[in-house]
Amino acid sequence: MAIVITSDPDGSFIAEAQAVMREGGVIAYPTETFYGLGADTRNDQALEKLYAIKGRGFDKPISIIIGSREDLSHCVQEITPAATILMNQFWPGGLTLLFQAAFGFPERLTAGTGKIGIRLSSHPVATLLAQNISGAITATSANRSGDAECVSAREVIASLGGTVDAVIDGGRTPGGAGSTIVDTTVDPPVVIREGIVPVFKISRWIRNVQGPFLRQKV
Repeated sequence: MAIVITSDPDGSFIAEAQAVMREGGVIAYPTETFYGLGADTRNDQALEKLYAIKGRGFDKPISIIIGSREDLSHCVQEITPAATILMNQFWPGGLTLLFQAAFGFPERLTAGTGKIGIRLSSHPVATLLAQNISGAITATSANRSGDAECVSAREVIASLGGTVDAVIDGGRTPGGAGSTIVDTTVDPPVVIREGIVPVFKISRWIRNVQGPFLRQKV
């Protein structure tokens, strides 16, 4: 059975979470949408374990959450004008942006695409966890691929049981929809998935600087 770590306002829970993840463990934690699965992006063994927990093929990329805007430069090759505008308007929050991954970035996360999905979370637990684990953690949902996402620690434990090493209980998350995903490596940007940030809000900012509208993947 997974260890349950109760989050607290002073952040003292983070030391226990750090200990688990630095040993290559995988932790479930709350975000502004659902509970996610966090692994140290620098630990290949932890990333392989994450894919096994998800029951996911290595041909599927996994996005990450960073601890601050400053951490972005270590993860990507370029920040386009469109990406800058979207970050200024919607970060921290439920918007995942695709960038060209930095040279040497783990291929387990990009699945050989050369692109990495990144967001700065508005949930304090997710942000604090990323800040204390090399500035970035994985952000895939805490469920087996194809199963329903989880909005509470109890649901995570019922779904994944002892396959995860620990669950940070931060209360119930909003659920509903996941993060919106936009590919900013192309011009105009492409909406890969609409989630909690509506496309019309994104289009309002992008069309002011490049192209009439976002393209939307069909």
